[in-house]
Amino acid sequence: MNTLEVIKQGNHRQFFLIAGPCAVESKDLCFEVAEKVKKLTLERDIPYIFKGSFKKANRSKGDSFTGMGDEFGLDILRQVREHFDLPVTTDIHESYQAEMAAKYVDVLQIPAFLCRQTDLLKAAGDTGKVVSIKKGQFLSPEGMKFAVDKVKTTGNDNVWLIERGTTFGYQDLVVDYRSIPVMRGFEVPVVMDCTHALQQPNQSSGVTGGNPAMIGTIAKAAIAVGADGLFIETHPNPAVALSDGANMLKLDKLEELLDQLVKVRNAVI
Repeated sequence: MNTLEVIKQGNHRQFFLIAGPCAVESKDLCFEVAEKVKKLTLERDIPYIFKGSFKKANRSKGDSFTGMGDEFGLDILRQVREHFDLPVTTDIHESYQAEMAAKYVDVLQIPAFLCRQTDLLKAAGDTGKVVSIKKGQFLSPEGMKFAVDKVKTTGNDNVWLIERGTTFGYQDLVVDYRSIPVMRGFEVPVVMDCTHALQQPNQSSGVTGGNPAMIGTIAKAAIAVGADGLFIETHPNPAVALSDGANMLKLDKLEELLDQLVKVRNAVI
């Protein structure tokens, strides 16, 4: 049984992990991260989905890196998928991208700011792929039921939700862990985004800040309250990353964190 089917059945002992660099910066980067994370997750029996954004359409500044070109970036994701035999996810920002990206990946992710966009949700649902929707920073967890329903009207019941924090003032986010059991009540898997939940947006520099030292805290708490999966962006050298370097986990710190998370999971199930 492949990884995606294991996750869909929902009876695996461990949480599942969505991890990779924020953006598809190069084939070498994606292969390095995929190889390392696959090894770590196989050793711990953690189902793993590789993540990389082929296009970053929501950057703060107009001159920020947005991608290597749609088809080029998507083809790198295809190569990761085939070379490492891994399911792959990427985010889409416009309806026309759903059919295009679905040719290359297994899970279509809907960004938090776009989680109410009916046409986008339905276009993703129409592909038949798993649709993973991030909860808007401005929405209650109860409000995400309507996003789930929009996808399901296409006949596609493969929907996941991702908690990624709630806006707190202008430059911070907080996580209300009640959202995890609330959204699981919609009978869909719920994932905790442990990196974007620590973003510090709206900086005067035009570059979003973050607090990666707290990634482990967010992840452990999420597992303790019943999250089905974790979303962790990771990079060998976040300081030189082309997107979201301020909140990514350094790749060499992932092994220790996974060991801690497995212990938490085993203690609560």
